[in-house]
Amino acid sequence: MRTVDVYLDNKFAGQLTERDRDEYEFAYNAQYLVDPETPAIALSLPKREEPYRSNRIFPFFTNLLPEGSNRKAMCTAFKVDEHDFFGMLEMICGKDCIGNVSLRKEEK
Repeated sequence: MRTVDVYLDNKFAGQLTERDRDEYEFAYNAQYLVDPETPAIALSLPKREEPYRSNRIFPFFTNLLPEGSNRKAMCTAFKVDEHDFFGMLEMICGKDCIGNVSLRKEEK
């Protein structure tokens, strides 16, 4: 199981989890959910208590990934398989993402 923390405007919004290669979950943080000032991280993932589950990684998150030669170069540099989307999300943790969304990974 792998996880990344999702932040919106530097506020902890929730956690994306890969339970298995075909089982993904995004769950909003309880404090983020109850704050009326915080928006959903995406139109496709409105705020709700129940976690979102899918057999594919959510398109919102794969759209954060670099494309083309940038993707290839980063995957080579970080030794990540170009077909391992969750691995690539982990790769960009702590780095610039598109817009006001950022991903972070707690080091263990």
